[in-house]
Amino acid sequence: MNNTIFDDVFRTMIEKMPYLAVPLINEVFHTSYPEDVKITQLRNEHQQENGEVITDSCLLIGKKMYHIECQSTDDTTMAIRMIEYDFAISIEHAEKQGCRYRIEFPKSCVLFLRSSENTPDYLEAEVVFPDGKVHLYSIPTIKMADYTKASIFEKNLLMLLPFYIMRYEKKGHDLNENPELFQILLNEYEEIRVNLEKELSETGKSELYTDLTKLIVKISDYIFREEEEIRKGLGDVMGGKVLELESERLKAEGQAIGRAEGQVIGRAEGQVIGQAQGEARLGSLINRLIQEQRIDEIQIVSTDSERREQLYKEYNL
Repeated sequence: MNNTIFDDVFRTMIEKMPYLAVPLINEVFHTSYPEDVKITQLRNEHQQENGEVITDSCLLIGKKMYHIECQSTDDTTMAIRMIEYDFAISIEHAEKQGCRYRIEFPKSCVLFLRSSENTPDYLEAEVVFPDGKVHLYSIPTIKMADYTKASIFEKNLLMLLPFYIMRYEKKGHDLNENPELFQILLNEYEEIRVNLEKELSETGKSELYTDLTKLIVKISDYIFREEEEIRKGLGDVMGGKVLELESERLKAEGQAIGRAEGQVIGRAEGQVIGQAQGEARLGSLINRLIQEQRIDEIQIVSTDSERREQLYKEYNL
C-alpha cells in the first residue's frame, strides 16, 4: 500500500502552511494559541548511530515543542515508534544545566487517518527506569472518523479536510452503482468547497483556498484511482473551481501586464515620435534662417522656446 501520498500531503501542510496545525494543537492539548502565533519549524531528521529517524513534524511554539505524526493505519507498534521519535527529538534539543543535562520530551500526538473500534484514545507504554520508578508514557490520538465536516469547520481544523474523503474509500463500488449516493457525495463536497471558499476569502487567504483544494483533489484522486467517474465528479466540484480561479487570475494578470506594457510602449512611442517631429521642425527653421542670413537667430532659437514659436509661426512651420 502506498502511504507516501498521505505523508506528502501532511508534510506539505506542515511545511507550507504550519499555521493550520495551531487549531489541531489547541484541539488535542487544550491550549488556546491564536492562529497567528509564532511557529518555528524544527528539523524532522534526527541522526542516530543505527540510522536516521524521520518524523512527520516538529514545531516550536513559545518554549514548547509539538510533535504530530500522521498515520494511515492503526499500527500496534506505534507507541514504541513514538517513544523512539520523541527520544530523538529530546536528545537533539537537550540542554546542559550546570553538571547535568535536561532532556525535555515534546508534546506528541498521532493522527490516524484510518481507525477501528480497537484504535485507542491514547497510545501507552510503561517505561521502567533503573531505579525502579515506572512512568506511563501516554500519547493522545486523533481519529479522522470522529470528525464531521461540520465539526471540522466549527473548530477550524482545516488541516483535516484533505483526508475527509477517506471515510468513503470503501464505498467506491456503491458510489458507482448508486447515482443517488454518488450525488450525496458530490453535494457534500460542494458544501465543503463553498464553506472553505467563504472561510478563507473572508480572511484574505484565497491562496490557501487554492492550495488546500488541490490537496483535497490529490487525496481523492488517490483514494478513487480505480474509479474514473468518481474522480471526475469530485475533480469537477473541487478542482474545476481551482482551475477557474487560476485561469481568472492568470487572465487578469495578463490583461494588467498588457495594459501596462501598452501604456509604456505608447508613452515611449509618443516621446520618440514627438522628439523626431520636433527635431525635423527645428531643422527646417534653422535651414530657413541660414537661407535668409539670420545667423544670429540660430543660437537664440536653440535655447529660447518663446522666440522659437514666434519664428515657427512666421515661417508657417
